[in-house]
Parts: sequence; structure tokens; C-alpha cells
Amino acid sequence: MYSKSDFTFTGADYGFEIKDVVAKDRQSPFGIDPYLNPARATIPQYNFRLGYFINNHWDISFGIDHMKYVVQDNQTIKISVFDDSPLTPYDGTYNNYDISTTSDFLLFEHTDGLNYINAAFRRSDNIATIEWLSFNFTEGVGIGALYPKTNTTLFRKERYDEFRWSGFGFDAMVGVNAKFLNVFFVQSELKGGYINMPNIRTTNSTADKASQLFYFGQINILFGGIIHLSQDS
Repeated sequence: MYSKSDFTFTGADYGFEIKDVVAKDRQSPFGIDPYLNPARATIPQYNFRLGYFINNHWDISFGIDHMKYVVQDNQTIKISVFDDSPLTPYDGTYNNYDISTTSDFLLFEHTDGLNYINAAFRRSDNIATIEWLSFNFTEGVGIGALYPKTNTTLFRKERYDEFRWSGFGFDAMVGVNAKFLNVFFVQSELKGGYINMPNIRTTNSTADKASQLFYFGQINILFGGIIHLSQDS
């Protein structure tokens, strides 16, 4: 889930801002392929995390949230031109003017993907234990960088679709997990955060750039395992 976002686009012969842009994720239909096919595991949205427990309560971890961000087509948004040069092919002066996100104006998505590479510091507390099954509450915060592969077509220029370090983000999460035999676990969590990307490439020209900021939310079901490095852990 994404909040509405304001974008600023700049280039050698244009500069404009669009406001309250709506974007959604892109879910892959659940099935063996691609979710359980190792050769296609990176195609759907996914979160991957690897961490180390400092003690029974605290852990540090590193991971990637492979989200997909798609600006919705044919939505009406507000545009303002702040550069004196013409907004080709939309020559003229615009100030909070209504415009539609059509294919001859803008196609924009981070679909391979909106890659949030982050580090987190989390705490876990036991709620209840029933023989080989335990329930735990966990919460934490994280910080990271954005490395999206941005697929953009602007003014019908040649499409740009490359990975690029584009910004930074912060996040927080809460969750509950069920741990089996102190080895395997299933975790349900809510995660949300802030993303700021001031350095997005939009065309093959290095002069063409965009910036945006927005909030995101996730509902995650996670499956994992624990490797015990000592017998008394």
C-alpha cells in the first residue's frame, strides 16, 4: 500500500511537478510458479531477511523488500510547470492544471522492483509456550537505501529501465510469530515506513531526472528457520 506521491521532473528543456499521484503494487497470482520455482523466485513481490540474535530478546538483521510500485494509468492529477522552457510536447504555462497520465505523457513504475535494502534492530518477547510450540511478539525499526529498477517512458522518449541507487527510507514493524521445535517459525507482521527518492533517472539522458517521496505499508506472512550456533542457544 502506498500513499499518494508528489513528483518533480527536470531535464535540459523542461521542469514540472505533478501532485497526488496514485500508485499501487503488482501482485503475482499465488501458485507453485513463480513463488516456489527457484528459477523465478525473484519475479513476485517478496521480503528476504537474514539476522543474528545478540541475546534471547534482541537481533540485528539485513534484508531486502522487493516491492512493486506502479503509477496508475489514466488518472487525473495536477501539474505545475516551473521552468520557462516549453514542456514538450505540452507547450504552454500550467499552474495546478489537470492532466491525465496517458501513454503519450508518462508511464512510470518501479517493478523490478522498488528494492528497499535495509538493516533492522528488533526485539522479541515470549507470549506463551506449549511444549514444542511457542508464541512470540516482535517489534523493531529499520533504515535503508532504495535501489529500484525504474521503468519509465516520458513524452514518448526512449524507455528507461535500469537499476539505480535512488534514495533512502525508514521503517517500523510489529508482528507475532509461532515457533515450532525452536527451529521453524511462521510470522505475521505489519510494516510501514517512509521513502524519499531524490535521484530517479527517467530517460537515457543523464539530464532527465525525477524525485518523489511517499509512505508505504505492508501486510506480511513470513516463513523462516533458526540455526543454533551453540547447544545452549
